[in-house]
Amino acid sequence: MPISRIAIGSVGEASHPDTLKAVLAEFISMLIFVFAGQGSGMAFNKLTSDGSTTPAGLVAASLAHAFGLFVAVSVGANISGGHVNPAVTFGAFLGGNITLFRGILYWIAQLLGSIVACALLKFSTGGLQTAAFSLSTDVTAWNALVFEIVMTFGLVYTVYATAVDPKKGSLGTIAPIAIGFIVGANILAGGAFDGASMNPAVSFGPAVVSWTWTHQWVYWVGPLIGAGIAAIVYDTIFIGQSTHEQLPTTDY
Repeated sequence: MPISRIAIGSVGEASHPDTLKAVLAEFISMLIFVFAGQGSGMAFNKLTSDGSTTPAGLVAASLAHAFGLFVAVSVGANISGGHVNPAVTFGAFLGGNITLFRGILYWIAQLLGSIVACALLKFSTGGLQTAAFSLSTDVTAWNALVFEIVMTFGLVYTVYATAVDPKKGSLGTIAPIAIGFIVGANILAGGAFDGASMNPAVSFGPAVVSWTWTHQWVYWVGPLIGAGIAAIVYDTIFIGQSTHEQLPTTDY
């Protein structure tokens, strides 16, 4: 079971050069991703009345997030692993692929990256508000919770299959594309219902800058549950103990 490989790590990781570089990479990658994703929605709202809620706006949001995440994962992959998502980091932790201490530092960097991106967008657009994630009128919080669980399961399952699995081979080179594509596809599927976050940091930044916290818990609980299920399922069934790459211990 992957749960048996969970590693706590040590406080000393926080001062290790490789950890600091990885944390900075996560901050920058998240800033790039959120700036592109949130910015696309704000641009559509400026160009058309409530454009981000139209079919064209949904397609634009899907493409912006898919392209943005592809780039964000690619530029961070060789430094931090390109998580760009607290749910991905949580899934990696459950599979024994990152220590608790390093994971917490990733979370802090990811949340700060999202907040800074939204603050920069608000400033550079002359005060336009970053839109907090919200539910459509016919969707309850429990409906949205299931949406977030299923969509994040698909995302983290894709991450494990293309980036984490030691048997991935040449498939690992297309991991950022696959990860971007599944996020874009999920936005087309769930964007009209709950915004399709799949990423607690992506929903946290706009909530902080706009100070709108309605149903914020959905965008944390859903992705973390979905990520946890995906990590345990993939690691237990498809990776297994015999082929699992152990955490590098010589770095710390």
